Amino acid sequence: MKVLRIVANIETRDFAAAKRFYQDVLGLDLLMDMGWIATYGSGQEMQVQISFMAEGGSGTPVPDLSIEVDDVDATFEAMKDAGFAIEYGPADEPWRVRRFYVRDPFGRLVNILSHR
Repeated sequence: MKVLRIVANIETRDFAAAKRFYQDVLGLDLLMDMGWIATYGSGQEMQVQISFMAEGGSGTPVPDLSIEVDDVDATFEAMKDAGFAIEYGPADEPWRVRRFYVRDPFGRLVNILSHR
């Protein structure tokens, strides 16, 4: 038996807000839209991971999602310009990650990061 995919499911009725954050700002593609579910993703092959945490590191709360990007500073500016609430950072962490926390439109704490 082998895990093929892990999917995060976020409850909402505001699909326009999901599009604004995950597609318009983060650049994910709309992969499926059935009216009651909209799935965003990328055709890029990614590692399957799930993390269990007592804290978020550097004394921060545990984020709901972690999204690795190629340019954390550009993503930070895009989130700020779009009016999303930045909760932490950007910060260069001792474990060689540059990151910031942002609240998505549904109140989820999202860790946006790049490895240095």
